Amino acid sequence: MPSPDLAARIARLEAIEDIKALKHRYLRACDAKDPKGFRACFIASGASVDYGRLGAFDDADGMARVFERIALQRVDGGHAVLDMHHAMHPDITVHGETTASGRWTLKFRQVNLLNNTETVTTGEYDDEYVVEDGRWKMSKCHFRRHWSITRPIGGDCRVDQAGDGA
Repeated sequence: MPSPDLAARIARLEAIEDIKALKHRYLRACDAKDPKGFRACFIASGASVDYGRLGAFDDADGMARVFERIALQRVDGGHAVLDMHHAMHPDITVHGETTASGRWTLKFRQVNLLNNTETVTTGEYDDEYVVEDGRWKMSKCHFRRHWSITRPIGGDCRVDQAGDGA
């Protein structure tokens, strides 16, 4: 039988891995245009969500509506806005059995076929997590942009989306 100290260390490492999996589900939901999956990453009510220019909300429902409005736009039979989120450098602190906090660096790329632009952005997520219904969820997700560059994509640029035979 593991010692109490070893059991606590294992529990902490398991919590960190579960939180990493949560953040990865969130990022995949963003890129897959999955509003339900996006919303499921947050607590049922009262999450603090602040994405700067995209908006600040005292519940994840508001950000989920913004996400749905932007992500689900269509043009020429495909998605109008294509995103690629890569979060790295997780710095997760487990405060107890049901609370934790974390910081992540985001590398983000977006192709906007409505504006014919490509944007590259980097910044930091500042998150808080709680266990709700037996699973880690985000109770706070704030993003602070460090820098961003937007450039035009020309008419000679070809964008292939899933289902296009790519």
